[in-house]
Amino acid sequence: MFSKDYWISSANKLKDVKYLTLIAIFIALKIISGFFSIRIAENLFISISFFFSAIEAMIIGPIAALVSAFVTDIVSFMLDSKGYAFFAGYTLSEMLGSFIYALFFYRSRINIVKIISAKTIVNYLVNVTIGSIWSMMIMSKGYFYYFTQSIIKNTILLPIEIIMLVLLFNLLLPILERKKLIISQDKLPLKWL
Repeated sequence: MFSKDYWISSANKLKDVKYLTLIAIFIALKIISGFFSIRIAENLFISISFFFSAIEAMIIGPIAALVSAFVTDIVSFMLDSKGYAFFAGYTLSEMLGSFIYALFFYRSRINIVKIISAKTIVNYLVNVTIGSIWSMMIMSKGYFYYFTQSIIKNTILLPIEIIMLVLLFNLLLPILERKKLIISQDKLPLKWL
């Protein structure tokens, strides 16, 4: 499914000035959107940065997305730690989320099932399961305390985030396709049925 060319193509984006410029823009957008995140619990935030992570991953692929997510998390922390000490686990989560989006969207025909699958995996594997481990390690309460908070937040937000991604992709996919930043899509706009 993922040929050697798939991985090389993504890695080569890190050598191309056009893509490096796009990556820098996406890093800035992710960082800026993080400043406007809303804290809803000790370790939980609502943010729209997943938009930029998903779109960027679709354009640059998994290898370049890992690098971009790493830089985004480090620079975000340096600019605004939100009162926390640096913890590499959150960097890993940022990287894993971008990597998952890239696996579903890069060099792929986008459909509703892929959007639902990618967002569900990111929300439940990265945000809930792994994020609760990180919260437990650096904060005072146990795993299930953070797991319960996180699963409630991510379950409530999941359908809203999926709908928002579908709407956003419907707006952007034709533009990205015309600019030859993504492969040609069969059907646009994306439909629920």
